[in-house]
Amino acid sequence: MGKKYKIKTHKSTAKRFRMTGTGKIVRTKGGKTHFRRRRSTRAKQALDKMIVVAGPQTRRRIMRLAPYLKLYKSNPPV
Repeated sequence: MGKKYKIKTHKSTAKRFRMTGTGKIVRTKGGKTHFRRRRSTRAKQALDKMIVVAGPQTRRRIMRLAPYLKLYKSNPPV
């Protein structure tokens, strides 16, 4: 019987995405680091929401880069 090899996780992908309980891959919105003074409060609050990743090819790429994403609800353990 041959060895079973572990797949290395792409760490930046694992930190940027997470999986919900129903199996959807979600991400945060970008554009939160600077240039926020002139934005309205409502626009800044809209940046806090998570977005479901659309497109089967994108989801397939994320799951290939982070295969153990479904095991952890937040960032992977250190």
